[in-house]
Amino acid sequence: MDILQKIVRRKTEILALQKERISLNDLQKSVFFERKTFSLKKTLMNGTTSGIIAEFKRKSPSKGIINNTAKPQQTALGYVQAGASGVSVLTDSTFFGGSNDDLTAVRKSINAPVLRKDFIIDPYQIYEAKSIGADVILLIAEILTRQQVKTFVQVAHSLGLEVLLELHDETQKDKIFYEIDMIGINNRNLKTFQVDIQQSLTLIQKLPVKMVYVSESGLSNPDDILKLKKQGFQGFLIGETFMKTAQPVSACKNFIQQLYQKHER
Repeated sequence: MDILQKIVRRKTEILALQKERISLNDLQKSVFFERKTFSLKKTLMNGTTSGIIAEFKRKSPSKGIINNTAKPQQTALGYVQAGASGVSVLTDSTFFGGSNDDLTAVRKSINAPVLRKDFIIDPYQIYEAKSIGADVILLIAEILTRQQVKTFVQVAHSLGLEVLLELHDETQKDKIFYEIDMIGINNRNLKTFQVDIQQSLTLIQKLPVKMVYVSESGLSNPDDILKLKKQGFQGFLIGETFMKTAQPVSACKNFIQQLYQKHER
Protein backbone atom coordinates (compact mmCIF):
# COMPACT_ATOMS: atom_id res chain seq x y z
CA MET A 1 0.00 0.00 0.00
CA ASP A 2 1.50 3.37 -1.06
CA ILE A 3 1.31 6.61 0.92
CA LEU A 4 -1.70 7.95 -0.95
CA GLN A 5 -3.69 4.78 -0.33
CA LYS A 6 -2.84 4.94 3.38
CA ILE A 7 -3.98 8.57 3.54
CA VAL A 8 -7.30 7.83 1.82
CA ARG A 9 -7.98 4.82 4.02
CA ARG A 10 -7.35 6.85 7.17
CA LYS A 11 -9.41 9.74 5.80
CA THR A 12 -12.35 7.39 5.25
CA GLU A 13 -12.18 6.25 8.88
CA ILE A 14 -11.97 9.78 10.27
CA LEU A 15 -14.78 11.00 8.02
CA ALA A 16 -17.17 8.34 9.31
CA LEU A 17 -16.58 9.55 12.87
CA GLN A 18 -16.84 13.21 11.87
CA LYS A 19 -20.21 12.69 10.20
CA GLU A 20 -21.57 11.15 13.39
CA ARG A 21 -20.30 14.06 15.47
CA ILE A 22 -21.29 17.00 13.25
CA SER A 23 -24.21 16.87 10.82
CA LEU A 24 -24.47 18.67 7.47
CA ASN A 25 -27.13 20.84 9.05
CA ASP A 26 -24.71 21.80 11.82
CA LEU A 27 -22.04 22.71 9.28
CA GLN A 28 -24.44 25.02 7.48
CA LYS A 29 -25.04 26.99 10.67
CA SER A 30 -21.49 28.33 10.48
CA VAL A 31 -21.17 32.11 10.09
CA PHE A 32 -18.92 31.48 7.07
CA PHE A 33 -21.89 30.24 5.05
CA GLU A 34 -23.07 33.85 4.81
CA ARG A 35 -19.68 35.16 3.71
CA LYS A 36 -18.92 36.20 0.13
CA THR A 37 -15.86 34.25 -0.96
CA PHE A 38 -12.68 35.57 -2.55
CA SER A 39 -11.86 34.35 -6.07
CA LEU A 40 -8.45 32.77 -6.45
CA LYS A 41 -9.07 32.28 -10.17
CA LYS A 42 -9.64 36.00 -10.77
CA THR A 43 -6.63 36.87 -8.63
CA LEU A 44 -4.37 34.57 -10.64
CA MET A 45 -5.75 35.87 -13.95
CA ASN A 46 -4.84 39.40 -12.87
CA GLY A 47 -1.44 39.84 -14.45
CA THR A 48 -0.25 42.26 -11.78
CA THR A 49 -0.11 39.70 -8.94
CA SER A 50 2.77 37.36 -8.07
CA GLY A 51 0.71 34.22 -8.64
CA ILE A 52 2.29 32.69 -5.54
CA ILE A 53 -0.06 30.59 -3.39
CA ALA A 54 1.91 30.34 -0.16
CA GLU A 55 1.20 27.30 1.95
CA PHE A 56 1.01 26.70 5.67
CA LYS A 57 1.90 23.16 6.69
CA ARG A 58 3.62 21.66 9.69
CA LYS A 59 4.78 18.29 8.38
CA SER A 60 4.53 15.84 5.49
CA PRO A 61 4.71 12.06 5.12
CA SER A 62 7.98 12.31 3.20
CA LYS A 63 9.82 14.93 5.30
CA GLY A 64 8.31 14.53 8.76
CA ILE A 65 8.23 17.73 10.84
CA ILE A 66 8.84 20.79 8.64
CA ASN A 67 7.93 23.61 11.02
CA ASN A 68 6.36 23.15 14.44
CA THR A 69 6.63 26.74 15.66
CA ALA A 70 5.01 28.94 13.00
CA LYS A 71 1.49 30.19 13.78
CA PRO A 72 -1.15 30.01 11.02
CA GLN A 73 -2.66 33.47 11.42
CA GLN A 74 0.64 35.39 11.64
CA THR A 75 2.17 33.37 8.84
CA ALA A 76 -0.78 33.85 6.50
CA LEU A 77 -0.96 37.57 7.17
CA GLY A 78 2.76 37.86 6.54
CA TYR A 79 2.45 35.90 3.30
CA VAL A 80 -0.23 38.23 1.96
CA GLN A 81 1.66 41.33 3.04
CA ALA A 82 4.71 39.92 1.25
CA GLY A 83 2.74 39.73 -1.98
CA ALA A 84 1.27 36.23 -2.08
CA SER A 85 -1.87 35.95 -4.23
CA GLY A 86 -3.46 33.46 -1.87
CA VAL A 87 -2.81 31.10 1.02
CA SER A 88 -3.10 27.31 1.10
CA VAL A 89 -3.73 25.51 4.38
CA LEU A 90 -3.22 21.79 5.00
CA THR A 91 -6.11 20.61 7.17
CA ASP A 92 -5.20 16.90 7.31
CA SER A 93 -4.16 16.09 10.88
CA THR A 94 -2.79 12.55 10.69
CA PHE A 95 -0.20 12.98 7.95
CA PHE A 96 0.31 16.75 7.75
CA GLY A 97 -0.28 17.97 11.30
CA GLY A 98 -2.97 20.42 10.24
CA SER A 99 -6.50 21.11 11.40
CA ASN A 100 -9.71 22.88 10.46
CA ASP A 101 -8.87 25.41 13.17
CA ASP A 102 -5.70 26.34 11.26
CA LEU A 103 -7.76 27.33 8.24
CA THR A 104 -10.30 29.26 10.28
CA ALA A 105 -7.48 31.16 11.97
CA VAL A 106 -6.06 32.03 8.55
CA ARG A 107 -9.50 33.07 7.26
CA LYS A 108 -9.91 35.49 10.13
CA SER A 109 -6.50 37.06 9.58
CA ILE A 110 -6.55 37.86 5.83
CA ASN A 111 -8.76 39.27 3.10
CA ALA A 112 -7.43 37.05 0.34
CA PRO A 113 -8.30 33.65 -1.18
CA VAL A 114 -7.77 30.63 1.08
CA LEU A 115 -7.38 27.14 -0.36
CA ARG A 116 -8.32 24.14 1.73
CA LYS A 117 -5.78 21.50 0.89
CA ASP A 118 -6.94 18.07 1.97
CA PHE A 119 -7.94 14.70 0.57
CA ILE A 120 -11.58 15.21 -0.38
CA ILE A 121 -13.47 11.99 -1.01
CA ASP A 122 -17.01 12.95 0.05
CA PRO A 123 -19.34 15.95 -0.52
CA TYR A 124 -19.51 16.34 3.27
CA GLN A 125 -15.94 17.68 3.20
CA ILE A 126 -16.96 20.38 0.73
CA TYR A 127 -19.63 21.66 3.10
CA GLU A 128 -17.03 21.42 5.85
CA ALA A 129 -14.61 23.52 3.80
CA LYS A 130 -17.26 26.22 3.44
CA SER A 131 -18.03 26.05 7.16
CA ILE A 132 -14.42 26.71 8.20
CA GLY A 133 -13.90 29.67 5.85
CA ALA A 134 -12.32 28.27 2.68
CA ASP A 135 -12.71 29.93 -0.72
CA VAL A 136 -11.25 27.11 -2.79
CA ILE A 137 -11.05 23.34 -2.43
CA LEU A 138 -8.48 20.93 -3.83
CA LEU A 139 -9.72 17.86 -5.68
CA ILE A 140 -7.12 15.17 -6.38
CA ALA A 141 -7.84 13.39 -9.67
CA GLU A 142 -5.82 10.37 -8.55
CA ILE A 143 -8.33 9.45 -5.85
CA LEU A 144 -11.60 10.38 -7.59
CA THR A 145 -13.61 9.03 -10.50
CA ARG A 146 -14.66 11.26 -13.38
CA GLN A 147 -18.22 11.32 -12.05
CA GLN A 148 -17.05 12.20 -8.54
CA VAL A 149 -15.06 15.14 -9.90
CA LYS A 150 -18.09 16.39 -11.81
CA THR A 151 -20.40 16.01 -8.81
CA PHE A 152 -17.96 17.60 -6.37
CA VAL A 153 -17.45 20.59 -8.68
CA GLN A 154 -21.22 21.10 -8.81
CA VAL A 155 -21.48 20.94 -5.01
CA ALA A 156 -18.58 23.36 -4.57
CA HIS A 157 -20.02 25.88 -7.01
CA SER A 158 -23.43 25.66 -5.34
CA LEU A 159 -21.71 26.82 -2.16
CA GLY A 160 -19.75 29.60 -3.88
CA LEU A 161 -16.44 27.73 -3.67
CA GLU A 162 -13.90 27.43 -6.47
CA VAL A 163 -12.15 24.18 -7.41
CA LEU A 164 -8.50 23.43 -8.06
CA LEU A 165 -8.31 20.01 -9.73
CA GLU A 166 -4.91 18.40 -9.22
CA LEU A 167 -3.47 16.15 -11.93
CA HIS A 168 -0.40 13.95 -11.87
CA ASP A 169 -0.24 12.51 -15.36
CA GLU A 170 -1.82 12.62 -18.81
CA THR A 171 -4.16 9.68 -18.11
CA GLN A 172 -6.18 11.92 -15.77
CA LYS A 173 -7.04 14.58 -18.34
CA ASP A 174 -10.43 12.96 -19.00
CA LYS A 175 -11.42 14.25 -15.55
CA ILE A 176 -11.14 17.86 -16.71
CA PHE A 177 -14.41 19.72 -17.21
CA TYR A 178 -14.53 23.30 -18.41
CA GLU A 179 -16.58 24.20 -15.33
CA ILE A 180 -13.46 23.57 -13.25
CA ASP A 181 -11.90 26.85 -12.13
CA MET A 182 -8.22 25.90 -12.07
CA ILE A 183 -6.06 22.93 -13.01
CA GLY A 184 -3.12 22.07 -10.77
CA ILE A 185 -0.21 19.95 -11.94
CA ASN A 186 1.59 18.35 -9.03
CA ASN A 187 5.30 17.87 -9.57
CA ARG A 188 5.32 15.40 -6.70
CA ASN A 189 4.62 11.75 -7.35
CA LEU A 190 2.03 10.98 -4.65
CA LYS A 191 3.09 7.35 -4.52
CA THR A 192 6.85 7.88 -4.12
CA PHE A 193 6.82 11.60 -3.12
CA GLN A 194 9.70 12.30 -5.55
CA VAL A 195 9.58 15.80 -7.10
CA ASP A 196 10.42 17.08 -10.61
CA ILE A 197 9.12 20.37 -12.10
CA GLN A 198 9.53 18.89 -15.57
CA GLN A 199 6.20 17.22 -14.79
CA SER A 200 4.45 20.59 -15.10
CA LEU A 201 6.35 21.67 -18.20
CA THR A 202 5.57 18.42 -20.03
CA LEU A 203 1.97 17.86 -18.96
CA ILE A 204 0.64 21.36 -19.69
CA GLN A 205 1.46 20.82 -23.37
CA LYS A 206 -1.07 17.96 -23.47
CA LEU A 207 -3.96 19.74 -21.74
CA PRO A 208 -6.68 22.22 -22.86
CA VAL A 209 -5.39 25.69 -23.71
CA LYS A 210 -8.03 27.91 -22.13
CA MET A 211 -7.62 26.98 -18.48
CA VAL A 212 -5.96 28.60 -15.45
CA TYR A 213 -2.97 26.43 -14.54
CA VAL A 214 -1.20 26.10 -11.19
CA SER A 215 2.12 24.32 -10.73
CA GLU A 216 2.46 22.60 -7.36
CA SER A 217 5.38 21.25 -5.32
CA GLY A 218 9.14 21.43 -5.71
CA LEU A 219 9.26 25.13 -6.61
CA SER A 220 12.39 26.36 -4.86
CA ASN A 221 13.66 29.37 -6.81
CA PRO A 222 12.23 32.29 -8.82
CA ASP A 223 13.81 30.98 -12.04
CA ASP A 224 11.42 28.01 -11.84
CA ILE A 225 8.48 30.42 -11.73
CA LEU A 226 9.65 32.41 -14.74
CA LYS A 227 10.17 29.22 -16.72
CA LEU A 228 6.68 27.99 -15.82
CA LYS A 229 5.08 31.36 -16.62
CA LYS A 230 6.47 31.20 -20.14
CA GLN A 231 4.70 27.86 -20.60
CA GLY A 232 1.30 29.23 -19.51
CA PHE A 233 1.19 28.80 -15.72
CA GLN A 234 -0.45 31.58 -13.71
CA GLY A 235 -0.35 30.09 -10.21
CA PHE A 236 2.47 28.57 -8.17
CA LEU A 237 1.81 26.65 -4.98
CA ILE A 238 4.80 26.86 -2.65
CA GLY A 239 4.93 25.44 0.84
CA GLU A 240 8.04 23.62 1.94
CA THR A 241 10.43 26.20 0.45
CA PHE A 242 9.01 28.75 2.89
CA MET A 243 7.95 26.57 5.81
CA LYS A 244 11.27 24.74 6.22
CA THR A 245 12.94 28.02 7.20
CA ALA A 246 12.91 29.58 10.67
CA GLN A 247 11.08 32.59 9.21
CA PRO A 248 8.57 31.47 6.53
CA VAL A 249 7.26 35.01 5.99
CA SER A 250 10.74 36.42 5.36
CA ALA A 251 11.48 33.55 2.99
CA CYS A 252 8.27 34.29 1.08
CA LYS A 253 8.99 38.01 0.94
CA ASN A 254 12.53 37.48 -0.34
CA PHE A 255 11.33 34.97 -2.93
CA ILE A 256 8.68 37.32 -4.32
CA GLN A 257 11.08 40.27 -4.36
CA GLN A 258 13.58 38.21 -6.34
CA LEU A 259 10.82 37.10 -8.69
CA TYR A 260 9.83 40.67 -9.51
CA GLN A 261 13.48 41.73 -9.91
CA LYS A 262 14.18 38.90 -12.34
CA HIS A 263 10.94 39.56 -14.22
CA GLU A 264 11.93 43.21 -14.78
CA ARG A 265 15.27 42.29 -16.35
